[in-house]
Amino acid sequence: MSDPNQPAIISCALTGVLTDPKRHPVPVTPKEMADEAERAFNAGATIVHLHFRDQREGLGHLPTWDPGIALEISNAIRQRCPELLLNFSTGVMGEDISAPVSCLAAGKPEIAALNAGSLNYLKLRSNGEWAWFPLLFANPVEKIAAFVEAMQEHGVIPECECFDTGIIRSVGMFYKAGLLTDPLHVSLVMGVASGMPAKKEWLPLLIAELPEQAHWQTIVIGRQEVWDVHRASAELGGHLRTGLEDTFYLPSGERATSNGQLIEALVQTARDAGRRIATPAQTRASFGLA
Repeated sequence: MSDPNQPAIISCALTGVLTDPKRHPVPVTPKEMADEAERAFNAGATIVHLHFRDQREGLGHLPTWDPGIALEISNAIRQRCPELLLNFSTGVMGEDISAPVSCLAAGKPEIAALNAGSLNYLKLRSNGEWAWFPLLFANPVEKIAAFVEAMQEHGVIPECECFDTGIIRSVGMFYKAGLLTDPLHVSLVMGVASGMPAKKEWLPLLIAELPEQAHWQTIVIGRQEVWDVHRASAELGGHLRTGLEDTFYLPSGERATSNGQLIEALVQTARDAGRRIATPAQTRASFGLA
């Protein structure tokens, strides 16, 4: 569904998995998460993508799957911005999905990320050494199906995250096999070193591989190059996501100090491409929500 006349849904990824709050302005506590969600909402975002961090002193750089923390952060955001839709991360290594599912059960988000395929998660330093020990982010069909079942049980809509072209094509097969149903939402994750590059020239080819009825957005990881991709995505009818999980850099090259700054820049990018910005009601309708 690539229609440049439809309003662009703006999502904000408030914080990442391991970003150190001592080095970067990422939120950790429920109040900080609510503050940043409010800044993003006021700038035009209608969805916030959430990772949860360890709340113990000095450990805010570490992730947690504590359902109590997931609920506390969700409640803080909903109390501050009740119109926002919540989108939980579910990315977990290994076959055991009970921890992220416990967070879905506690927080009851409207949406959750569904990692729709496996990826060798790699990155090299400039000297040729691995930035981290090579990881396999394994998401076999059985794990995907288990997540879909859990999301259905808790009334959560899956957002299919696709890091490579084969994963995009797999989403179409999942749909034809009945594993996924309408409304189908797909995220093109671009800029991970071992996945699809953050290059706008790739977008028409990637879109051509999507099921016709799929709504799609770009999630672009990187620096200044992300803005060219977002502009092209807006022109082609896609939805858009940014935030301190995805980039620290504004189009000017300056470092962002908040998610609100990044969302302001993304909204302007969409408007420069001739797009209107989706309201909360329009966003809910796109996801089939009342």
